[in-house]
Amino acid sequence: MIIKYISPQSLPIANFIKDIIFILGSGIILKYLLYKNDIQNSKVFEKLKKTNDEIKESNERYDIVSKATSDTIWDWKIQEDSMTWNKGIEKIFGYNKEHVGNSSEWWFENIHPEDSIKMSIKLYSFIEQKTEKWQDQYRFKCADGSYKYVLDRGFILKDENGKSVRMIGAIQDITKQKEEEQRLKLLETVITHTKDSVIITEPDLCDGNIPKIVYVNPAFSVMSGYDSNEIIGKSPNIFKGPNSDSQEYSKLVSAIKNKKESQVETISYTKNKEEYWVNFSMLPVYNSDGELSHWVSIQRDITEQKKQEVEKEQLIRELTQNNKDLQQFSYITSHNLRAPLSNLTGLLNLMEDIPVENEELKEILDGFNKSTHLLNDTINDLVKVIIIKDNPSIEKENLMLKDVFEDVFSQLDFLIGLHKPIIKFNFEEVSFLNTNKSYLESILLNLLTNAIKYKSETRKLKIHITANQIDDNVILIFKDNGIGINLERNRDKIFGLYQRFHDHPDSKGLGLYLVKSQVETMGGTINLESKVDVGTTFTLTFKNK
Repeated sequence: MIIKYISPQSLPIANFIKDIIFILGSGIILKYLLYKNDIQNSKVFEKLKKTNDEIKESNERYDIVSKATSDTIWDWKIQEDSMTWNKGIEKIFGYNKEHVGNSSEWWFENIHPEDSIKMSIKLYSFIEQKTEKWQDQYRFKCADGSYKYVLDRGFILKDENGKSVRMIGAIQDITKQKEEEQRLKLLETVITHTKDSVIITEPDLCDGNIPKIVYVNPAFSVMSGYDSNEIIGKSPNIFKGPNSDSQEYSKLVSAIKNKKESQVETISYTKNKEEYWVNFSMLPVYNSDGELSHWVSIQRDITEQKKQEVEKEQLIRELTQNNKDLQQFSYITSHNLRAPLSNLTGLLNLMEDIPVENEELKEILDGFNKSTHLLNDTINDLVKVIIIKDNPSIEKENLMLKDVFEDVFSQLDFLIGLHKPIIKFNFEEVSFLNTNKSYLESILLNLLTNAIKYKSETRKLKIHITANQIDDNVILIFKDNGIGINLERNRDKIFGLYQRFHDHPDSKGLGLYLVKSQVETMGGTINLESKVDVGTTFTLTFKNK
């Protein structure tokens, strides 16, 4: 065994060398570790930077999508019950930022009460299920208190245990869509239940014919006999037949070519080839781009109306001919009989100077004389009526009512002096009347003579005449306190020809008929109210132009 001797002087040098080696090694190792750490930090930094860029890019996309869709985006942290909203809550619903709640309670409080329970039940049921996507429609309150229909769609984020922790959704305003749906439902109800036939066709002519049918309502099937499946895809030309109006058809085709509304009236044919008259209009329908999309035809069966028109025309022809015949008969009666009647009257006047000793013959001649004069009076009455009926257009002038009445009173001076009636008239509101003088005098003469003729024997006769102005009309009211007329029994006969309501010897039943005829010839109207033993009131209305 060899023992090497080391002197005390050489020991510090060895330790020094060892320390240097240790320090150098440690430095190298530390430098290596720092190098590795820098590489790792660089990777982490790059990853963080990439993540931040992705988050920033994602947020930018989020903002762009939010602006593009005009949706209201919400983010609900379920466990914390914390909600955030994007600017859509302000833009769409009008809420200021400070008024928007930060929990689901604010959300549910602003859902319409009729929708809230149903929506919340569906939402929480969805959260408990395994599906990730959810959507529902409800009404959401705006800041001004009104409600908007919304479509809300969302998806759920879950943790590693499958528990729902977060939900993100987008609310879309579908108010206009809902209103349009309701309007379309209303239109559909009207179209379905209307009794008019409704046909919707394609926009363009089909080989020169009316465009093909795409829809018909139930009333169409009732009218034409065709089921919808038998007619859809075909042109309405199949309703055209031998008696259809070709000019009306050409007018319809021309209107369709020019994209103009048209109305047609023609004969159409049912499935069983039965004819019926139809009135229909073709209306162009344009889409939101202003392009013609369809034609809507509304059709009405006017067969019964056409039959009535034919019957009416036939009746008018018959009445016109009858009227001509009656007028001719009236002329014959009133004019052709006047000559022989005048001869008879002249012979009777001559016979008055010849003494007749035979009493029986004298009685016969007296009866013949009386009948002849009655016939003459009747002919004269008919002439008066014919003159009125033959002159529907008469000359009018501006008359002072007071002057007209004074002329009438002067003509009845003897009659008025005999019976001394109390006559009051008031023309302060209306002084002038634009009418025919002869007719007005004749009317007043008849009314005054009737009032005196049918006065009460138990009281003084009083006659009140007033004139009022209502718009362009003058109302003349002629009132007396005579014996009156029983209107319950005679109202429908008051103004009839030869209608008598009292046993007065001078009554012929012609006066009121002439009054009504003259009033109506001047474009006026006459009404009567009367009560037995109280009096009668005539109301005459004239246009004062």
